[in-house]
Amino acid sequence: MEIRRGMRDSLENYIDKTTEFKVRLSVLGNSVYDYSCFGLDCNGKLSDDRYMVFYNQMSSPKNEICYVQKAKEGEFNIRLSTLPASVDRLVFTVNIDGNGTMGMITDCSFIVKQREMSVLNMHLNGKDFSSEKAIILVEFYRKNGVWRFSAVARGFNGGLSELLKLYGGEEITPNNSASQQVININNNVQNTQKVSAPKKQGFFNNLFGGKSSVSESKKSLQNAETASGIFQQKNEKISLKKGQKISLTKSESRVIRIENGWTAKGKDYDLKALVRYRNGKLIYVGAANSDEVIMTSEGAVKHGGDIKSPGELEHIDIKWHPDIASVAVSSYSAIENGTGSFHRYGVFVRIINGKQIIEIPAADTSANERSYTLCFGEIIFGTEKDSFEVSALEMYSRPNSEHRIGYKKNKVVMDIGPEGKTK
Repeated sequence: MEIRRGMRDSLENYIDKTTEFKVRLSVLGNSVYDYSCFGLDCNGKLSDDRYMVFYNQMSSPKNEICYVQKAKEGEFNIRLSTLPASVDRLVFTVNIDGNGTMGMITDCSFIVKQREMSVLNMHLNGKDFSSEKAIILVEFYRKNGVWRFSAVARGFNGGLSELLKLYGGEEITPNNSASQQVININNNVQNTQKVSAPKKQGFFNNLFGGKSSVSESKKSLQNAETASGIFQQKNEKISLKKGQKISLTKSESRVIRIENGWTAKGKDYDLKALVRYRNGKLIYVGAANSDEVIMTSEGAVKHGGDIKSPGELEHIDIKWHPDIASVAVSSYSAIENGTGSFHRYGVFVRIINGKQIIEIPAADTSANERSYTLCFGEIIFGTEKDSFEVSALEMYSRPNSEHRIGYKKNKVVMDIGPEGKTK
């Protein structure tokens, strides 16, 4: 359904609120555009800063809102039914980072999709705006227990800093930031302080790692390669938490390297990949078992060989191939290694795509110490050549299980694969 500025209706007339849906935002123009979702309370304030989801905080505490940065657009995966009662409103915005105005854009689109079908869409262009630096696009809000939407489509004279202030946050300067508690967004949720006051001193300092402004923070995180919003990391790594996704930029090398290492002595972890083809065929790639292959027949997925020493890195190289749908990446610790959590033994997976580096840590400190397989994540192959998406899963096997991962209805499932055959 096409929606227009000022339109209001029940969102539940168009989506099933108990099922995840996507909100896709995109802008065509000559500037760099950032997309954000503000989760507000009943007073329209950001009383819990963990519900501001954007490029530097890509998910809310329980993954009710997850952000995926794509080449020319931003995508939010929304699970309305799991939002806490304290979040009554979701506001979707786009702002310009740097030069330009919204009056210069060619197109701005807001699309809601569920089960791969577009259910709501709105299109704007530069004639709808003038010198504004941001747009408040659409609000989802809860009224009498029913989720509704409002097509705001209003220009806003300010960037992300000013939007934050509008919703009750406050940007601070470095001079008074020392007195504020710094929140590390990569820490566990229980280590993050919930701020209940409408005015939250230090919010920008918390989310942007001590930087005093959005632009300064972003310069330390990203190098803008093009004006269309494609970013590559230079000296910074992206760390994905469970449930987060990110699209890989196209690299000149066209080879993605997956590395797996560990820090504990006397341990031996094996890097494995389960390759899922579009026709349903599954191939196990690894170097530790007789029923695994070192390389797939078309050469798109290749294991670098078994490593047994800490500090050395096992690796798998991946190239895009039209017949492959996805590659699930796991690390395996044999029973003879003894017990011990993946987190405590420093096991990690790193995905290198040119200058773009994505790390998926073994972050769950409560995982059972007799879980011998950890599926870190999945690399999903797009239909367009050299297009990939990384999804962090962090799924653990049942205690004492030697069964490998498998696929069921195109989703990774633990413990349904065969036991590994020793060499």
